[in-house]
Amino acid sequence: MAQSLFGPEEKKSGLFDRLKNAVASTKAQLVGRIEGIVEGKEKIDPTVMNELEATLITADLGVRTAEDVLTRLRAGMDRRQLVEARELRGAVERELLAVLENSSQTRKPQPRQPPAGQPEVIFVVGVNGVGKTTTIAKLANYYLQQSRRPLLCAADTFRAAAIEQLEVWAGRLKIEMVKQKPGADPSAVIYDALAAAKKRKDDVVIVDTAGRLHTKYNLMAELEKMCRISAREVPGAPHQVLLVIDATTGQNGLAQARQFTERAGATGIILTKLDGTAKGGVVVAIARELRLPILFVGIGENVDDLLPFSPREFVASLFEG
Repeated sequence: MAQSLFGPEEKKSGLFDRLKNAVASTKAQLVGRIEGIVEGKEKIDPTVMNELEATLITADLGVRTAEDVLTRLRAGMDRRQLVEARELRGAVERELLAVLENSSQTRKPQPRQPPAGQPEVIFVVGVNGVGKTTTIAKLANYYLQQSRRPLLCAADTFRAAAIEQLEVWAGRLKIEMVKQKPGADPSAVIYDALAAAKKRKDDVVIVDTAGRLHTKYNLMAELEKMCRISAREVPGAPHQVLLVIDATTGQNGLAQARQFTERAGATGIILTKLDGTAKGGVVVAIARELRLPILFVGIGENVDDLLPFSPREFVASLFEG
């Protein structure tokens, strides 16, 4: 679904610089501290490893992810593949990249493709306050840049402001939006949106869902109903269920992700506000524990501040230089 951040050569440098600026705080928290740990040291001693563990946890990789990384590093030390302290930075870089790449390759559930001539249906889910509606606008803009025809579906009928906010974005982007009155059945809105998309030959429908606390059973049940209705109208729908997580929530986002993966079949993550946290290591924790790919990262408030995510480019942005 998401293309590499590195596209045409003329765009490569600028986009990579934007990503590096967004993760500057995480880089200082993670890579900067690793450099401080090994400074003046020749060998990797127990003190170095203890300080490295604290650094990984502080950067929000989480305890289990940090333990996995340290276990592999110690195995390399036992095989004499990792000896000198100055080698530690590169070793950590390789381990983080391995976690991200392995998780992307073994993700579950797999996204589905719509039948020929039918729209791709994308549900965007997440709890209140993560920037979901704004992210939908950014995602629509991304598809416009890919020469696709997005249609927005305002299925968050519980909050009138959500409908109004999405309508403003649709106007700015000059794309169609399907809505009903506040309080309407969200599944009815989806039904109307899919009918409109098929009639207009739109090739992607992006569905805004109500911000749902992952502990609220009835709201999660409503989401499951919306999935059933969409599948009845377009085979295989929803083809993507994208979970929006606020990067500044750190490990708390993992609890949200687990619930949405189990109940709504989340197929990928959009991580917002990456530029506002020093704990971007949560990217690695989410990938490792959920086997879900990070598809996009939000790095600002503008409509073009949504970047396709690549594990290799993300790790390079942290460790380069």
